[in-house]
Amino acid sequence: MNGWSVVYSDGFPPAVELRRAVLEQHEIPAVVLNKRDSSYLFGFVELLVQDEDLDRAKAALMSDASLTAEP
Repeated sequence: MNGWSVVYSDGFPPAVELRRAVLEQHEIPAVVLNKRDSSYLFGFVELLVQDEDLDRAKAALMSDASLTAEP
């Protein structure tokens, strides 16, 4: 997709949807592109943002406390 960049990719779709919701809270448009095989469930789900929003999206994902993996 021209004009769009992958900001996050994972094999676990809910993880991608969580990050999409974070970007939505920051008013950054994002698209989830499912590249997983539906029969064998391998592959990745990608989170894409427009090229001009890439740096802002990365910063939003890095700074969001709900995405940290502390016990």
